[in-house]
Amino acid sequence: MTKQSIFGRISQLAKANINAILDSAEDPAKMLDQMVRDFSSSISDAESAIAETIGNLRLLEDDHREDQEAAVEWGDKALAASRKADELRLVGNAADADKFDNLAKVALGRQLTSEKEVKTAEPQIQAQTAVVNQLKTGLNAMKEKLVQLTNKRAELIARSKTAKAQAQVMDAVKSIDMMDPTSEVNRFEDKIRREEARVRGAQELAASSLDAQFESLDDLGELTEVDARLAALKAGNTAAIEG
Repeated sequence: MTKQSIFGRISQLAKANINAILDSAEDPAKMLDQMVRDFSSSISDAESAIAETIGNLRLLEDDHREDQEAAVEWGDKALAASRKADELRLVGNAADADKFDNLAKVALGRQLTSEKEVKTAEPQIQAQTAVVNQLKTGLNAMKEKLVQLTNKRAELIARSKTAKAQAQVMDAVKSIDMMDPTSEVNRFEDKIRREEARVRGAQELAASSLDAQFESLDDLGELTEVDARLAALKAGNTAAIEG
């Protein structure tokens, strides 16, 4: 399993914009708990994959070490067979000397094979070691992200609740603006003003009627004076005629 496939699932969570997720979440607490579970599950999957990768590396290292030991062992066997052949040849036993020389050649062939295995495995071990180190670093980063997410849970939920409360307040303010209760007060005030105006009108009307009555009294007084003067004139005229 490659590094990319191991961390492919968790990378989406690591790059996620938590604030954006909160904005679209109906229940932030449940959403965050699910994120923690997903994160933990991904870490568990990554740990299993990394453990398998490390196990394969250790097997490769074991084989490499065995090949190294085998190369040394076959070299020793080749040297021992060669020396035995030389000893036999010195005493004139050429047939057995050739036999041990052939064994030395076989041992040397085995040594070459082991040395090739050692050389072939070395770059593979280096590459696998680098991958394992990267995976360990990535796994530690994932665990740190999980700790951060867990620690942030309460804060994020509080922020979400605050945002909801602010939204509710804003909605209430908008509702008040739309209803505008002051308009009802204004209408009631207009009604009172009209009633007050009606009363003033009635008062003015009553006052006008009273003035008319006093004016009629004044007119009556003037007529009485006229009659009195006319009577006086008539009385004077009569006296003049009689005299």
